[in-house]
Amino acid sequence: MARVTQRRRVRRLTAEGAVRERADVLAGEEPLEVRVDGRSFSVTMRTPGHDFDLAVGFLHGEGVVTSWDDVAAIDYRSGIGADGLRDYNIVDVRLAEGVAPPDPSLERHVYTSSSCGVCGTASIESVRRNGIHDPGADGARLRLADLLALPDRLREAQAVFDRTGGVHAAGLFVPADDGEGLGLACLREDVGRHNAVDKVVGWALRERGMPLAGSVLQVSGRASFELVQKAALAGVPVLSAVSAPSSLAVDLADEVGLTVIGFNRGQSLNVYTRGERVLAPEG
Repeated sequence: MARVTQRRRVRRLTAEGAVRERADVLAGEEPLEVRVDGRSFSVTMRTPGHDFDLAVGFLHGEGVVTSWDDVAAIDYRSGIGADGLRDYNIVDVRLAEGVAPPDPSLERHVYTSSSCGVCGTASIESVRRNGIHDPGADGARLRLADLLALPDRLREAQAVFDRTGGVHAAGLFVPADDGEGLGLACLREDVGRHNAVDKVVGWALRERGMPLAGSVLQVSGRASFELVQKAALAGVPVLSAVSAPSSLAVDLADEVGLTVIGFNRGQSLNVYTRGERVLAPEG
């Protein structure tokens, strides 16, 4: 199995004419085939690690599973790499008895790149499905200061980014036990921003259950349609991003009642939908 990071020799050149040979650390990227009951469902490019959570979180976003109870078993299947060794790049999810298999029309017949989580889906209508949770009914009220602190808290926990500078991150922040502020419940990193979110959702299915009431999903990139959808399906009421949202992401958030925050960079932020959840300081 490929490591989360790999070392390579590079030549560093500067405008002043300096040339230096040195080692560099790269983020790992390998294909992962997700099978459901032995049948290939999708192949995505990902950073190895937390593969079971990634597979189940991905299937949750596709509407195949709604809780960890829908999973009877999950394991790697034999896959042999170019070096003749098992590569751990195939995960098979066995559904629990009574859980309907996925509609064949949802199968992704091309590779999903690490930058696109909906590429290869049979139709855009199949992505815009309804979930069983209603983020619009969540009564979360969050202090502006707590939200502004999230990007730095996410960045501080990014161990792989520190070594490579080449991965996205998603962090699930939940209300603290004492009712004051937000605590980091789970952080995942991956070359694909949608994979990082799927790994968080898979962890949450296994450890906390759904819906993720009162929580905030903080991401290191932009807020895309697919990330809004994944958050809404998990019952997350607030999605916060350090960059911009897309128009379709904001449209979907409006429909489902999810708060979308963009350009959250520690000093200010933009609230695009359901702004009543953000409590601005008085004065």
